[in-house]
Amino acid sequence: MALRALAIAAIGVAMSLAVGMDSAKASDKLVAYKVVDETSIPTSLTGKAGDVKKGRKLAIHRKKGNCLACHKMPIPEQQFHGTIGPDLAGVASRYSEGELRLRLVDPKVVNEDTIMPSFYRNAGYTAVLKKFKGKTVVGAQDVEDMVAYLMTLK
Repeated sequence: MALRALAIAAIGVAMSLAVGMDSAKASDKLVAYKVVDETSIPTSLTGKAGDVKKGRKLAIHRKKGNCLACHKMPIPEQQFHGTIGPDLAGVASRYSEGELRLRLVDPKVVNEDTIMPSFYRNAGYTAVLKKFKGKTVVGAQDVEDMVAYLMTLK
């Protein structure tokens, strides 16, 4: 029970950090995408390839992507890796690009009980501050950049 409370608290911290991001990057209008077989978004949200370097920066950015809040990652120079989510070392060997994209966009499609936040969803939440209502945590190109970085983790 204490572990669950700790996990919920950690997610709260991660989300408050993520929601504190520069909302200029967040979109009021989502880019259309198609989920295939409830497992994947096979095509890029933007039609452009992601930038691996930008994706890595987002993954470690404490106020934006912030993957480190919940996941251990092969980024030894960074402190305080999370332990709530799975280790992301080798994640590209376990999931396809489309599967990773869906897990970033809206992981509840894959697992409705997950505590991982949806980074590219702007509706269906409760108790959202007015200034963040209708906004995403990251933009569509940010998702593509994070996917590009995650795909390097073989």
